[in-house]
Amino acid sequence: MTNDAQFFEQALARINAWMLALMIAGTAGAGWIAGLQGLTGFFLGAAVSYFYFRWIKQVVDALAPGARPPRKRILVLLVLRYAIFGAAGYYLAKFTGISLPAALAGLSVSVAAVLAEIAYELATAKAPE
Repeated sequence: MTNDAQFFEQALARINAWMLALMIAGTAGAGWIAGLQGLTGFFLGAAVSYFYFRWIKQVVDALAPGARPPRKRILVLLVLRYAIFGAAGYYLAKFTGISLPAALAGLSVSVAAVLAEIAYELATAKAPE
């Protein structure tokens, strides 16, 4: 494994850890602020955010040089993902009592995890000699 590949694997592992930490902290905070509806909304939003991040990683891996051709399932999900997420969001907002603001905040977990990783990399960067 090259240094670049090792660096990106370590960064990806940290991003996953950031997402888990943010999901736990956010779910607890939303539950404390908005009760069961907030807890459920944030957790579902964070779960969607996590799976969306994983799907994007699968697409990027499938497009990498030397990768095997993408499976049809991945291509179908790539096309249908917005419809799937839209239908799920509509159902949750319309027919359940979850907190929509908490769910929307949960959707930002993967973005917050990437930003946390950027901040970590900047804080631990070594100055050029």
